[in-house]
Amino acid sequence: MKTRNEPGTCPRHRERTILVSARTETSTESADLAKPPGRLGSLVSQGSAKWWTLAAVSLAAFMSYLDNNIINVAIPTIQRDLHLSISGLEWVVSSYLLTLAGLLLVGGRLADVYGRRRLFLLGLAVFTLSSLAAGLAGSGGILIASRAVQGAGAALLMPTTLAIIMATFTHVRERSMAIGIWAAAGALALALGPVLGGLISQHVRWGWIFLINVPVGLITFVIALAYVRESRAEAAARQLDIPGLVTSALALFALTYALIEGGVKGWTAPLILGAFALAAVAGGVFGLLEARGRNPMVDLAMFRRREFSGGTGTMMIWAFGILGIYFFTSLYLQETLGFSPTKAGLAFVPMALCVAVFAGLAPRIEVRAGAHRTVAFGMLLMVIGLILFARLGLRAGYDSLLPGFMLFGAGAGLMNVPLTNAVMHTTPAARAGVASALLNASREVAGLLGITVIGAVLRTRQSAALRAGAGPVPAFVAGYHAGLLVTIALLAAGVVISYLTLRPRAAAE
Repeated sequence: MKTRNEPGTCPRHRERTILVSARTETSTESADLAKPPGRLGSLVSQGSAKWWTLAAVSLAAFMSYLDNNIINVAIPTIQRDLHLSISGLEWVVSSYLLTLAGLLLVGGRLADVYGRRRLFLLGLAVFTLSSLAAGLAGSGGILIASRAVQGAGAALLMPTTLAIIMATFTHVRERSMAIGIWAAAGALALALGPVLGGLISQHVRWGWIFLINVPVGLITFVIALAYVRESRAEAAARQLDIPGLVTSALALFALTYALIEGGVKGWTAPLILGAFALAAVAGGVFGLLEARGRNPMVDLAMFRRREFSGGTGTMMIWAFGILGIYFFTSLYLQETLGFSPTKAGLAFVPMALCVAVFAGLAPRIEVRAGAHRTVAFGMLLMVIGLILFARLGLRAGYDSLLPGFMLFGAGAGLMNVPLTNAVMHTTPAARAGVASALLNASREVAGLLGITVIGAVLRTRQSAALRAGAGPVPAFVAGYHAGLLVTIALLAAGVVISYLTLRPRAAAE
């Protein structure tokens, strides 16, 4: 019979155990973490410095996520101003996604080896300067090149933000709160992208969708220079896996290119089939190298933990649904309901507010309900929100859109923080950059896959409706609803997967 003071039964003992574990994990990081980053950083307490650090990485996350979708609403204006062909216009969007997805794993590993603060500042500088070039671009070629460089900067920047949080916040509750704020900033950027894009493209020159990054980037750079402390993997793990870097980048580049161009060139075109084949071969070689390497870039043992593999799978399901439907919902609002770009963007504001609010509440709910229940409930709310959208037809106003948007936003905010916590808490400190990169890469690729698959379902159903005699607008709505049903089924599976894989382990295990 256990006594009150026996280990495993006392809450204070459990909290001390967690804190000791966190300190032990952090102690494997480089000693650079203890050094003040600059003169200003030495004048402030460690407690306030880490919250300034969080402000810097959250601003960086907001910028990089914002650029994922702020351009979508401004596309017609850019085409008219720069006289771009359809192909050139597509590459304005695709060049950013291609370099971002292709280089994410490389950026994460470089951060672990050479220092997360150093890569954060480098990525931020590249991203800010390329945003300036994109905003001032006077031709399609310069804009496409600037967007590609932007994606490379984001690939260096995005993995370091979460890795810096993991190294800076060693207390479990503070770390959960910090990840909650970071996740809310990213999710808020995804939701506000159409709003800002619509307002700027309709009332100001389109270049300002990129130029707004410049002052934010400069402010973030100054804060990071003063307060962010350096962290990196321990000396034993500070080796570059060059074959792993090359094969992972090649696989992601080829896969991303195939997903972007497949719908344009045709999925059976030789170039697209060749890209898929190259991605498969490079991915297979990468897996073999990582399984046999002495110091692999990605430790495949991480995927043996159900929290990591299940959490990453859940993130992919979430990205598949939210980015795929997000894209086609913007079309539905403008082409079916007749909303202007500004009005369509403003329709997403309630969802953005719900994302921010529930991301802030998620850490508290997670403490009481557990990560598995919190994530599963968030996914369930998203399913209900999409079901409400599937009931909308040719006529809908803000009042009928509001319940679906709010439920979807609440679910997205609720599930993101505990999901990120669950994945990152199972990751060794030396691999925080790569783990963050894996999480980001899985989201980007799954988002592209969502747009591709849902788009294919939408077009197939739309064509069938047109052949049956339906008009263009009713046919599009029929296709949109078919895409929604596919996403609903997938997110419903995500409810089960997240509940089973993120549930707490038994004490004996």
